[in-house]
Amino acid sequence: MQDSVLSKLHPIDIASIIESQKENEKLITFLMLPKDIKAEVFSYLSPVLQEEMIQKLGSTQTAEVLENMAPDDRTEILENIPDTLIKESINLLSDKEKNIALSLLGYPEGCIARLMTPYYVQAKKDWTIKRTFDHIKKYGKKAETLNFVYVVDDNNKLIDDIRIGMLLVTDDKQTLESVMDYEYKSLITTMSKEDAIHYFDKYDRAALPVTTVDGTLVGIVTFDDIMDEIEKRDTEDFQKLGGVEALEFSYTETPLLSLVRKRAVWLIVLFAGEMLTASALAFFENEIAAAVVLVMFIPLIISSGGNSGSQAATLIVRAMALKELTIKDWFYVMRKELFSGFSLGLILGVVGFLKIAISHNYTGADYGDHWLALAFTILFSLIGVVMWGTLSGSMIPILLKRLKLDPATSSAPLVATLVDVTGIVIYFSVAALLLTGKLI
Repeated sequence: MQDSVLSKLHPIDIASIIESQKENEKLITFLMLPKDIKAEVFSYLSPVLQEEMIQKLGSTQTAEVLENMAPDDRTEILENIPDTLIKESINLLSDKEKNIALSLLGYPEGCIARLMTPYYVQAKKDWTIKRTFDHIKKYGKKAETLNFVYVVDDNNKLIDDIRIGMLLVTDDKQTLESVMDYEYKSLITTMSKEDAIHYFDKYDRAALPVTTVDGTLVGIVTFDDIMDEIEKRDTEDFQKLGGVEALEFSYTETPLLSLVRKRAVWLIVLFAGEMLTASALAFFENEIAAAVVLVMFIPLIISSGGNSGSQAATLIVRAMALKELTIKDWFYVMRKELFSGFSLGLILGVVGFLKIAISHNYTGADYGDHWLALAFTILFSLIGVVMWGTLSGSMIPILLKRLKLDPATSSAPLVATLVDVTGIVIYFSVAALLLTGKLI
């Protein structure tokens, strides 16, 4: 595709085209792009391709790209490349951009300051509307967004943020103070990205200012950067809930050996857990030998417990991610899930009871003279197993959160494996209670 045609597309579309090209064409296509869009296109490339580009580009080209990138996008790139490349890349920047890059990288990993940009419009409260717009025309080109004007005092402490729309309908001669209400929402530099996501969601803002603890304005974070973080967080949680370690890169960019390693760890843990299920079956060997018919219902019992546990774990993990639940709500959750588990277990138990009754009396299946006792065994076992499954699935995420671990680690396969073992114990305990002297 000719560079003149390519340059008319949106930068994200250009990045997609480059990603789809052959290895020997990607760099050539990128170098042919106009200077004014290279930096933006580069920010949309995958982390793996960005690293390859930095290694292949000459120092002049790399400096040009990094120099013209938005500071928050540049920080994200520098976070994902090897330490040796970080040093080389930063040294290519001008003194001004180098100071910005080092400042952003100096904040702890995971805090919102890593995503902020120092390019925004700020003004003083005694400025007139006309002076403010003159200032925007002169310095606003590099600003990340022009939705708000941030008003600061003489010590650069934030005192208000004003929507541009408000200024457009105000007389040019009035001062900013005349439209100020001294009400604003801001993020603190050390706030976690997770908490910042909830701030954006709660206040429905396109951008939020970032201040130090004492209120000094140091940058802003825009919604597009928060959206990227939401996607990363949700992807990581989905992977963990599926019993896989979180991937650093996308599925297609993750090397085969790395993919196997991240899946193997959990599979080994789950396999070890299932070995306990085998041990539980061995413990009830005599009961199984005396009533082989019990074996037929083992998959039904343990899968019902595992499924109910997985459902509960998924619901609680998501509720905690949305801040609907906290650790303090554990008793409320326990009560609710015990009732839910009993209700769900009763529904499944009745279905199991009817299955045995109908099969024995109308379809020719023969469960023996004690079919009714067997049916009640299935009924009560399902109630117990499903109750235990929902309780385990709901409490494990809260326990992990209490231990300062990621609740998403309580993956559906993990909960199902844990419930399998206890499901066997509950099932054969009920069978021993109801069928001793009959089938056993």
